Amino acid sequence: MIKHRLVNNCAVLLFCLFATLTAFAGQHVALHPRSGFDTAEQETIREVIEMERQTKEATIHRDADFTARTLADDYVAITPLGQVATKQETVSARRSGQLRYESMNVSDMVVRLYGDTAVVTARADVKGHQLGEDFSGPYRYTRVWVRRNGHWQTVSYQATVTQ
Repeated sequence: MIKHRLVNNCAVLLFCLFATLTAFAGQHVALHPRSGFDTAEQETIREVIEMERQTKEATIHRDADFTARTLADDYVAITPLGQVATKQETVSARRSGQLRYESMNVSDMVVRLYGDTAVVTARADVKGHQLGEDFSGPYRYTRVWVRRNGHWQTVSYQATVTQ
């Protein structure tokens, strides 16, 4: 029972930091749902891409303040094991420093815009350890950003382990 609880707690902590994982400097980005974006849409996509880049930097440097600023109060994440993680759990996991990322490679990213909402889907290949356990491997994720009062915040995140 204790081992099962420890595994579940570790999975939640791991996922909390995955929820803040991503960026794709130099990676391919597809723009959807239609081509022919106007200048305002292109600028919005650039803003979301920049938020993804900053998220990666915050993850590597374990920046809990960035995480607290960019996750909405009603943020919800679904871990690869199907567990729910809140903003408070995610920020706490970042502050604990239990996770260490060696590398992150994001690819196959798609950014879709719906007014002040951006849906990002991508593949993330990561190398890292949590409490001495390796969590390296490929994942696919969906992150939903919403622009509120001129600032982008993540409201939802879901990740799935892939092969």
